[in-house]
Amino acid sequence: MNDLSDLIRPEAVAEGLAVVSKKALFQQLGQLAAAAYGIDAKAATDGLAEREKLGSTGFGGGVAIPHARLAGIDAMCGVVATLAKPIDVGAVDELPVDLVVALFSPLDAGADHLKALARVSRALRDTQFVAKLRGAGSADAMYVLLARDEARDAA
Repeated sequence: MNDLSDLIRPEAVAEGLAVVSKKALFQQLGQLAAAAYGIDAKAATDGLAEREKLGSTGFGGGVAIPHARLAGIDAMCGVVATLAKPIDVGAVDELPVDLVVALFSPLDAGADHLKALARVSRALRDTQFVAKLRGAGSADAMYVLLARDEARDAA
């Protein structure tokens, strides 16, 4: 089951972001979150950078799941992007990253934050699903994949 539509809006998906560094990536993700959810772009960017200081959120296989807890938001939300060219984020497998799912949670999200991270990481462990996201060709096509409940579709 890969339905992430409760976390990600269609306008929070970007295809082919042109970034050359982790800092630039976090700035773009912050701006995407600001446009899609009204989150403060600087707070989102800074939150991702602060969390990253604890260790890379490079998940492996060219995927990263940066995340932050933010004041001033009342629900978890996410942004998804493919990158025009992979960048080094210090991932555990040392591979450059070209697919990013960033999550933002309220400060008091606690277990819900961890559950959302687990759901996203489970979905992104599915190599076929990741390949489909990479090959989608547009943000709209990526969102369709992200919002699809494969268990429901198979029934």
